[in-house]
Amino acid sequence: MTDTTSMKHQTPLTSGDFTAADEPFALFEAWLNEAIKSEPNDPNAMALATVDPEGLPDVRMVLMKGFDTGGFVFYSHIASQKGRELAANPKAALLFHWKSLRRQVRIRGNVTPVTDAEADAYFATRPKQAQIGAWASKQSEALESRFAFEQAIAKVAAKYIISEVPRPPGWSGWRITPVRIEFWHDRPFRLHDRIEFRRDAAGQKWSKTRMYP
Repeated sequence: MTDTTSMKHQTPLTSGDFTAADEPFALFEAWLNEAIKSEPNDPNAMALATVDPEGLPDVRMVLMKGFDTGGFVFYSHIASQKGRELAANPKAALLFHWKSLRRQVRIRGNVTPVTDAEADAYFATRPKQAQIGAWASKQSEALESRFAFEQAIAKVAAKYIISEVPRPPGWSGWRITPVRIEFWHDRPFRLHDRIEFRRDAAGQKWSKTRMYP
């Protein structure tokens, strides 16, 4: 699994020729690299949409922590609302919106958990305070007060004051393996460019369609 900037391709794509791309991952990397240069905060931020047991859509912002041709990866608590929804219905949609570039990338696909080794490796790279927070937070559960949360943080911090913080057993990640990826680029008078890549399953060849705006 690579991080968000380490995929390399022999022929980088630019915004001027994006409609000529014949597969989506190199194009996504090119757009992400441009967003890293232009976005003021979190160019790897993405909206994650899931569905609850009643079929009601649910969406929130998360940070992509890696991508390659296998999919797009993020991490969180398994028992969180998103974790429970993904366990019940392992399908999701993602949206990257880079306002500074007037671009969007829409992604839909199937979701699988990352391996324990992947989760351990990423957790080890987090700042220690973030590692402590992962132990202290009962994500998506009711919290009586901010003070109660700060007490929980202090208790965990004291436990690991001179030692490494291990990954909590309820903290891991997911990989969204796309079957649809759409690239949207703003044009004057709402005459936008839209290119959609489709495939029926991972490993199959992508088809490409230009879409009406």
